[in-house]
Amino acid sequence: MTKNIIRLETENTLPKSTGVVIIGAGIVGASTALTLAENNVPVILIEKGYVAGEQSSRNLGWIRKTSRHKEDVPLALAADRLWAEMNQRVGHDLGYKQAGIMFLADTEQQMEIYQDWLDSVDAFDLDSKLLNASAVSAMLGSSNKSWKGAIYTPSDGRAEPCIATTKIVEKAIQLGVKVIQNCAVRSLSMSAGRVSGVVTELGEINCDQVLLAGGAWSRRFLGNLDVSLPTLPLICSVIRTKPMTGPSDIAVGASNFSFRKHHNGGFVITQRGALDAPVCLDHLLIGHRYLEQLKHQRSFLRIKLGKHFVDDLRMPRSWRSDQKAPFENVRTLNPRSNQTLINEAMTNLRNAYPVFEKAEIEEAWAGLIDVTPDSNPVIDHVETIPGLTLATGFSGHGFGTGPAAGHLAADLITGREPIINPTPYRFNRL
Repeated sequence: MTKNIIRLETENTLPKSTGVVIIGAGIVGASTALTLAENNVPVILIEKGYVAGEQSSRNLGWIRKTSRHKEDVPLALAADRLWAEMNQRVGHDLGYKQAGIMFLADTEQQMEIYQDWLDSVDAFDLDSKLLNASAVSAMLGSSNKSWKGAIYTPSDGRAEPCIATTKIVEKAIQLGVKVIQNCAVRSLSMSAGRVSGVVTELGEINCDQVLLAGGAWSRRFLGNLDVSLPTLPLICSVIRTKPMTGPSDIAVGASNFSFRKHHNGGFVITQRGALDAPVCLDHLLIGHRYLEQLKHQRSFLRIKLGKHFVDDLRMPRSWRSDQKAPFENVRTLNPRSNQTLINEAMTNLRNAYPVFEKAEIEEAWAGLIDVTPDSNPVIDHVETIPGLTLATGFSGHGFGTGPAAGHLAADLITGREPIINPTPYRFNRL
């Protein structure tokens, strides 16, 4: 089974010029386009495949502040505000709901980690709180596992990835944004030392500025411009059940499973304690930058050497603007879901909450996540290429913070007062 994604129909006629070209029609590119259009900035949004075809429709849909890096919390708070008004803003129900997120703890050590995080974000006055075992039982019902407790944030929420980005793009189109699908941007045009346009497979577009919001493809695109963006791939396998009664409307994460209610009445489930880590050439080139992460997260990684490595080696890392780019050969990243991880997730979940014994799987899919060395994105100008701005490397957190990240990118492009302090997302920190 693969991810069922709603397709958006667009007119793929290439305009000659615009103010801003956005490369990548995921949640961040879409949010940037909408914000710019609301401020009367001419925008063309270009996607090599189709809108929300990759991680923006394949993620878990969680919108959280809980356990984010301290420096990332302001962006998450801004995203909360923007998600709360997004239904009205785009004129459609995106499945947004502040139903809360709870992370369970198996051990006292995990509870100490939650307490340390709470202490670190004390200045933000969040509604996050620690729960003891009895409070967890009262909120989630009885479990076959004895939890030590949990951390719970009532104001955290969720939205539906298979709906949200597409509807944001539809609203942007209503406001004048031109969307071009199935069109890869090969390179940038330069004039007088700055960006003057983009070269696509269908022709050239003149513009004043470019935003690269290409997700996992951003490293390869930038590498062709002699700009090194350190990101490595991880793959998350996910399932969705048919409608069923579950423990709670709260999204729940344990050490080896997670679940959250889907708008159709089923549950979105994953093995939270394991991600596939497909080995590629970049592990040899930049893997040393991830040694600190590896020290703490090695147990979560299922390292694989196989087809991904071969496919990556075959894919060009440099090309001319008059040559076919790798993005034209792989329109949409569609990794296979890992049945072993899916089975583990269901076994772990059923062992904890037997109500899931009755769960029937409706859909299974996988998504490729681009991870930076500190798991925070880059939202910044590229100093060596004036006129180019990045919003990429979201490390699996892009959907939740997408509206705020897009707003921040739009602020940087237009020179407006930024929605939050952009310093944590500067490029030169990596």
